[in-house]
Order: sequence, then structure tokens, then C-alpha cells
Amino acid sequence: MNERIAQYRERISQYWNHFTKKQKTLLISTVSIILLAIILLTMQFSKTQYEVAFTNLDSTDAAGIINYLETGNIPYQLSADGKSISVPSTQAARAKVDVGSQGIVKNGSIGFAGTFGTTSSPIGMTDNEFNVKYKTALNGEVEQLLTNMQGVSGAKVLINLPAENVFASPDEQEKASASVVLSFKPGFRPDQGAIDGYYNLIKTAVPNLPVENITIQSSDDSELLATGKNGGKAGSLTGAVSENMTLQKKFENDVRQSVQQFLSRLTGPDKINVLVASKLNFDQVSQKENLVTPVDTENMKGIEISAQKIQKSYTGKGTPASGGVSGTGQTDVPGYPGSTSSSDTSSDESTSTINYEVNRISKEIVQSPYTVKDLTINVMVEPPAGKNSLDQPTQDAIQNVLKNIVASYLADSGTTYTDTDLAKKVSVFSQAFQTDSASQSGLSLASPMVWGIGAALLLAGAGIGYLIYRRRRNQDEEIEEDVPLAMPTEFPSINLDSITNENQVRKQLETLAKKKPDEFVNLLRTWLADE
Repeated sequence: MNERIAQYRERISQYWNHFTKKQKTLLISTVSIILLAIILLTMQFSKTQYEVAFTNLDSTDAAGIINYLETGNIPYQLSADGKSISVPSTQAARAKVDVGSQGIVKNGSIGFAGTFGTTSSPIGMTDNEFNVKYKTALNGEVEQLLTNMQGVSGAKVLINLPAENVFASPDEQEKASASVVLSFKPGFRPDQGAIDGYYNLIKTAVPNLPVENITIQSSDDSELLATGKNGGKAGSLTGAVSENMTLQKKFENDVRQSVQQFLSRLTGPDKINVLVASKLNFDQVSQKENLVTPVDTENMKGIEISAQKIQKSYTGKGTPASGGVSGTGQTDVPGYPGSTSSSDTSSDESTSTINYEVNRISKEIVQSPYTVKDLTINVMVEPPAGKNSLDQPTQDAIQNVLKNIVASYLADSGTTYTDTDLAKKVSVFSQAFQTDSASQSGLSLASPMVWGIGAALLLAGAGIGYLIYRRRRNQDEEIEEDVPLAMPTEFPSINLDSITNENQVRKQLETLAKKKPDEFVNLLRTWLADE
């Protein structure tokens, strides 16, 4: 066994001695780098990757989560400020679900379940203790509702519930009040709709709490006002003005983009700049009309739905009247036959009633939220290369396009505009655009000259590198030529004539083979060549 190990060692030593010193250094360096890379990769992949699972925690929630993780033997890392907890990436999703399902994270607030889950006394609680716990639980529930709203990172709520008076009517009862401080996530700014949602949520969560008794303060010491609160001075007016300005800005941007996109095909990209100014009427008009129109417009008649016609006729001789002579006296009836009349009499009576049905139209018209009262478009065009201004046909074409666009938007303004009026609302002028120094000198990244210079520099660098490589190679060849040839190897010799004992010869050969194996091999080659 030892002889075999010695043979392997001798072979490895012989193989190693074949390499030059430079090759040995390179081989050792390569193996060392590979081993170091394997070690580093093994350490990196075997390292536990942690992921932040819980952030913005208070001390109570952080303690509850840590207790849960320690109970479940889940490793964790607590941040320096104690507000964030990280768990292994492979267990982060499961930890979030488990913690959320158990209701451990409460943002420092305790609701009804946490407050009335256990009682401090085995026989119950007093009225004062119940009132205190009820207010605390109500505050916690409202805080949890607010923190679940979008953009809200934290909430602190203080609700004042007055004592009930059994002798007072519901209208005479003292109203509740609420004071709220909200903290928002970075970059989030609530709009008026979100603020109204906060007020409505608090109002519906607390009994007998009007909106005017709610005060919401943000963490940056600015008060959030609901729509209509304080006479609508800050709430509705500010919200309406903000919405109107946003709508006007969006309208102008849409017009500018449409004009710029259309004209860029005529002038080329990045050679046109559009300025739009508008005046919008945001008065919303609601109109209700009750119209009655005939069905037959030619004869101005409706549809006959019912008709009634009555005719009466009478024929006979006259009879004497007891009132005296006909047609005379205060008690006589004019035209009634007298007593002396014996002629025939007749009377006709006709009554006709027709009911017509007409069209009854009821309209409730709500006009659009805004109408365009005035619009102006100014266009600046960069002239083509080599020219100082646009040619007149191109300028006239652009102006006609702008006039048509303005006329279409002002069609519902209620004012009739002539071509002269429309020409005053558009303007087209040509001017070379101001650019930075890099663009003026033509040294932009998109310039062909820059790419050409870069390619030339790369070629020059490659040529210099090749020349340096050739020079070093020639120097190495010259050094190799200057190195004197190695002296012929003097092979060791053993005087066999002076040695008569074979054991001594064998021992000397073994000693030479162990100490100087190369010389021993050369000696054997010499003996073989002599024979």
C-alpha cells in the first residue's frame, strides 16, 4: 500500500515538474480562484434571505408578532427602530396570512373584541368601567376603519359621548363630537371625495354625531374640511375650483396634443410647439319642459278619443197662455205663443261634445358640465433647414387647419364668429428653436458624427493594443533567443568494475532512483542506447 502511494506521489511529482514556473503559478492561481468562487457561491446560496413582512408597527403590534414568530419557531430580524420585522422569504407569505387571520396587527388600537373579550371581574363590571371600555373600544374601531382606507398610514381618534338625558327629546340631546388626526403615506394627498369619505365613515360609526362636530387634522397640521362644512367656504368651493382647473387643463392638453400630432406630419417631428389658451363655462344648466303638441299638425287637431252628440226637435200647435198677450207685459215671455195664436210651432236643440287627445311631452334637460366660451391656438414652427421662415402656402394651410379646429370647439358657445374673428384667435409664426450647446454643436448621441468618432476611437484603441501585443511578443522572442542554451546534461555514472557486490549496485541504483529520478531515467536511456 505504501509502495503504491509512493508510486502515485512519484508520478504526480514527475507530472508537476514538467510545468514551467509560470505555468505552475498560473495553475495555482486558477485553482485558487475557482475554489474561492465555489466557496463564495456556496455561502451566498446557503445564506437565508430575509424579506420585510411587517412595516410601520407600533410597540404593541411588534411585541405580538414577535411572540407569534417565536412560538412558531420562525426566525426573524427586527429593524433598528423597532417598526419593521423581516422573516425568511420562503415563509414570508405564510407569516403574513397567519398574523392577519389572527388579528395580531391592530395599529395600536383595540376594538370591541379585544376590550370585551375578557372581563376584569368574575361577577361583571361596573357602569363606569363599562363606559370607559366602551369609549376605548369605539375609538379603536374607528381607528381601524380609518387605517384601512387607501393612503392612510395611521389614525388617532378621540370620541366624546355625552351622558344621555332621559327627560330630553332626541332633538334636545347633547350631540357627540370627534377629534381625529390622520397620517398619510408618503406621496399621498387625499382629494375632496376621500375627505368626505372620512367624515361619512366617522359620522355613521358614532351615534348622534353630526358632521359639524367632527374635526379631522392631518399630521402636517392642516385641517381637512368636508364639502359644505363651515358654509362651504373651504370645502365645496376649493374642491369645485380645483376640479374646474383640472378639467380646463386637461381640455387644453387634449387640444394641444391633437394639433401637435396632426401638424407634426406636415412639419416633421420635434419641429412644432403649440400653446393653447381657453375659457370654459362650468355653469351646469338644468331645464324642465312640459310641452303639448297636436297629433295632426296640418289641421292642428288631436286624436278623437270620445264623441257625444244630442239632438232634440219639437213640432205642434200653439196653446193659449194664461199670462196675457204674448210678448207684452212684465210677466210675458217674448216670442211665446199667445192665447189667440193657433199657428204651428217647432223647435230644435243640438249638442255635440268631442274629446281630443294631444301629445304631452315632458323633458328634463341637463346640459353638459362645461362649454367652451373662448379658445385661442398659437403655433410656433421651426423652418426647414437652410430657410429663415416658412413658405406662405404652408403657413396658410396651417392657419386654415387651426381656424377649423377653433370653429368646431366654439360651435356651442352661443356666439357666431366670422372668418375674420377666427383668424384673430389663431397665429402661426416660424422661428428656429433654441437648443443647448451640445445640440447646437451637433454632438448629440443621435448624431452620426458622434457614432463615427466613437467607431474611430475603438479602431484606434484596437490598433494600439495589437501593436503593443506584437511588440511584447517580439521582445519575448528576442529574450528567448538571447538566453544561452542549456548545457548538456551530465548523466551520473556508476563504476561497475570497482563494485563486486551486486547488493551494493542495487542499493546505489535505488538511492539514485529515489533522490534523482530524472537522472536515473536518463542513465537507463544511456545504457539502452549503448547496448
